[in-house]
Amino acid sequence: MPKMKDEAIQDMLTRKAVVLEHYPKKKTKQKRKKTKGFTAKQRRELRLFEIEPEQQRYAIFLPLHELWKQYIRDLCHGLKPDAQPHMIQSKLLKADLHGAIVTVTKSKCPSYVGITGIILQEFKHVFKIITKEDKLKVVPKLNNVFSLELDGFISYIYGSKFLLRASERSAKKFKLKGTIDL
Repeated sequence: MPKMKDEAIQDMLTRKAVVLEHYPKKKTKQKRKKTKGFTAKQRRELRLFEIEPEQQRYAIFLPLHELWKQYIRDLCHGLKPDAQPHMIQSKLLKADLHGAIVTVTKSKCPSYVGITGIILQEFKHVFKIITKEDKLKVVPKLNNVFSLELDGFISYIYGSKFLLRASERSAKKFKLKGTIDL
């Protein structure tokens, strides 16, 4: 207590509230700095999304395919035989395809027809597919028809209507239109 006479101290203590002459310093909150990501140029220079040649083996990505199958089964509620095909098709259109085994069934370029493998990366205009021969193929979506099979259900994907990134595709509403034969 500050230096006071005894009478003043007794007078202060008889009051109900005792005010101490200490004022705490206000704490200032430190602002967190947001971490900035890499620019597209930095990502290309660091080669963040490139798959190393020693990692380009089909057997490495089979567990990814098993995870994808489980994901689709959960998404489509088990792929029951009595399920409506158009409902499954609409869910597959918005699903993530990383890990799916796809086959190029039709193409304007005959060298693409018959390529089968697991989708490793999906970009706006291309799929990167690893084949059973451990070769990484880059297949454009434009003018190609892809098929994917899961538990006896075969679905066809028209790449020309599919020219979106996976994240953009999940939010898009697809309209039923006639398909163009290649």
